[in-house]
Amino acid sequence: MKRRSFLKNGALASLSLPFVQNGLSMQAVAKKLFDVPKSAEDKVLVIIRMNGGNDGLNMVFPTDQYSELMVQRANILIPENQILPLTPAVGLHPKMTGMQTLFNEGKLSVIQNVGYPQANRSHFRSMDIWTTGALDINQTSGWLGRYFDSAYPNFPDDYPNVDYPDPFAISLGSEVSTTCQGLMGNFSHTVSNPFNASNLLLTSVTNDGTYYGGQIEYISTLINQTNEYGQQISGAASSGNSLSNLYDPNNPLAVQLKYVAQMISGGLKTKVYILNVGGFDTHDAQVDQNNVSEGVHADLLLRISDAVSAFQHDLQLLGLEQRVAGFTFSEFGRQVASNGSFGTDHGDAAPLLMFGSCISNGIVGSNPVIANQVNNQAGIDMQIDFRDIYASILKDWFEVDPNVIQSLFEQNITYYDLLQGCTNSILEKDPSNSQGALVYPNPSLGQHHLKFMAQSERYEIFLIDQQGRVQAKVLDQHLIQGEQNLSFEVHNLATGTYYYLIKSLHYQELVGFQKQ
Repeated sequence: MKRRSFLKNGALASLSLPFVQNGLSMQAVAKKLFDVPKSAEDKVLVIIRMNGGNDGLNMVFPTDQYSELMVQRANILIPENQILPLTPAVGLHPKMTGMQTLFNEGKLSVIQNVGYPQANRSHFRSMDIWTTGALDINQTSGWLGRYFDSAYPNFPDDYPNVDYPDPFAISLGSEVSTTCQGLMGNFSHTVSNPFNASNLLLTSVTNDGTYYGGQIEYISTLINQTNEYGQQISGAASSGNSLSNLYDPNNPLAVQLKYVAQMISGGLKTKVYILNVGGFDTHDAQVDQNNVSEGVHADLLLRISDAVSAFQHDLQLLGLEQRVAGFTFSEFGRQVASNGSFGTDHGDAAPLLMFGSCISNGIVGSNPVIANQVNNQAGIDMQIDFRDIYASILKDWFEVDPNVIQSLFEQNITYYDLLQGCTNSILEKDPSNSQGALVYPNPSLGQHHLKFMAQSERYEIFLIDQQGRVQAKVLDQHLIQGEQNLSFEVHNLATGTYYYLIKSLHYQELVGFQKQ
């Protein structure tokens, strides 16, 4: 029995129709998206959900308004001298040193004041809005599910197949994400442990022609499909690798991101990974009363910062950085003013963090405006609609036709420059530089030289230690085309292995050397 027939006749047939925008339904544009651009085929998106409503003002601080923050939340506000600076007007929670390093390396963006009009402060309704990408209460398909429906028609019938043997999306944990819910099926496959992802009982039944027989046959098909995907996942995880030593085995998010790195490096073609971190509903005891830099929220931010930093380090060592981008989100922010329980209550907009080596680094949007008098109900006003962030990712990362993107959403889209449009070719050395970059003498005692071929564009060069930590940015300037021979003094470095990371818009290379 075909799944469509089952859904049409069975109790699960409660899905809404897809959006129709300007008279054009998703089915009408499916052919446009069926041929996914070659340069987008290997792109991967990692989504980290901060479940419970993250207090954005305790994560990203508008330090130019610190005195106003002191009026609004004096009992929970981090001391100004402990805030990690990103710019003269923006800083991070002191637990987020990993994220600060990523920002300084050009691998983290802060998108300010992200939300939606007339914010709903209910956890369930607001999360529905964020995962469906729609304010329409009747919409049950996810924003990525609608995209997948257009790009990969007929799902789940005839999937997996020779052309698409891997799941289109994976939800790490035990809960499948609505984000990837399509019209006839969810494109996301739930995985707790990728090394043991195909352990459902195989079934083989004969449809006796009755309605009951058709249902049993359909369920049997789903079980077998799950196992087929599971075999692909387990095979990729087993053949994949992880090179970073920064993952904390006691950090659940770090463990999951390590799984993601192993699956990607093992050749799995899954496009989207969705992860969940709970505990952000911090009405009370958000901070430690005796040390406001510690507490429940600080621990959660540390978990995310350290895990993402380790993941990015792993991708760099695996040579996969240019293929992966990610972002964090929560269903809403918290109120500007703290409450009397050393916590915060449900609010509206909040900052969103985007990470990866292909992002447009920096602060997107202006700082929220903090009033100089206490208003116990006020949240942060929305400046950027989260659906515009989704649309911008579809356009710049997955290279979806803007006309098609508009048909997936109910409002007129505004695009933001969030990604630099990295392609797989950026992983290759400059064609005119067939020998690659060279450090000499190597090993080095004092002064040495870095030689490489440059195009006429801006270059950044970072000095990185063996643990992947940036020690210094040694160059940031526009170079003329031709061979570069730069001199650096390294006598102050401790003995060990180091790397130069050479980056431009169209070129990236990592070259190592030994310091004696």
